[in-house]
Amino acid sequence: MPYSVVTGDVFLGHDDPGHPESQARLEAALAGVPAGARRVPPEQATPRDLARVHTHRHIAVVRSLCRECPPDRACYIDPDTYVTRGSFDAALYAAGAATQAVARALDSEHSFALVRPPGHHATPDRAMGFCLFNNVAVAVVRALREVDRVAILDWDLHHGNGTQAVFYGSDRVLYCSIHQAGLFPGTGWLEEQGAGPGVGYTVNAPLEPGSAGADYALVFRKIFVPAIRRFEPDLVVVSAGQDALADDPLGSMLLEPDDFGVLTGMLVEAGCGALALVLEGGYGRSHAGAIRAIIAALDGARFTPRGSEPKASTRMLVEAYIGAGRAVPA
Repeated sequence: MPYSVVTGDVFLGHDDPGHPESQARLEAALAGVPAGARRVPPEQATPRDLARVHTHRHIAVVRSLCRECPPDRACYIDPDTYVTRGSFDAALYAAGAATQAVARALDSEHSFALVRPPGHHATPDRAMGFCLFNNVAVAVVRALREVDRVAILDWDLHHGNGTQAVFYGSDRVLYCSIHQAGLFPGTGWLEEQGAGPGVGYTVNAPLEPGSAGADYALVFRKIFVPAIRRFEPDLVVVSAGQDALADDPLGSMLLEPDDFGVLTGMLVEAGCGALALVLEGGYGRSHAGAIRAIIAALDGARFTPRGSEPKASTRMLVEAYIGAGRAVPA
């Protein structure tokens, strides 16, 4: 199956050098993209696209903050999240690139949108956690105009509270998140399962600090892949944040770059068609290696899990999930 990478220099306008989420970290990640990869230039989403997920007030506030921010300055929305004069345009490109990746996956081509700012913390009415608008949610809501069911797999170090909030009451979106327990934003516990028609369609796997590739592979094999297969989605979208790497400064997980190749291969082998991936976090020196492994897996390579056995706490989490008889409704 062919693959493409959606990226470009259009994200330069959103940059605060020295901040963990800066243009430098995207450039470092891009070093992992093979020279022969097919690159697709990003296209902007429209404010109307954003409004399918976000409130009009939120969109207007972010746009206004960007316009009012002095040139060559970063203006902070909260202690973590900033805008610049060019951030609104960059964010439109990020959401648009995610939408392009989804469209290409629906045309049977794996596609990885390497974008910034990231999106999975952005709720319908709030920017937070480095995120202005929810790129994956914007792309998925648009896709749901054409398909019936979408599965979102979020392997970022942090729980994607924004994405969960958008789809918490829906039975058309399966949201699976594996993340470091208790870390920002403090959500993503096992008992968070959805609401109303969406009960059972949110699946969280909070893992203890120090978890490694074996822990992630166990959760994928025993929980996520069976849930996705039972759900039978028309599309699988990955919120691909590689900040669970052992050298990432923001977390305490122990994944190695090839572990992301393992996880990608497991999703490809799940047999749900082409994958659409959208960059979330990832700030360590080995990030490029993880990007390289992910793309290699999309291109047909398969990685063998290695390292230690899963932690006892991970095995207990899996047993608790299975023992409770939890399963995504058919």
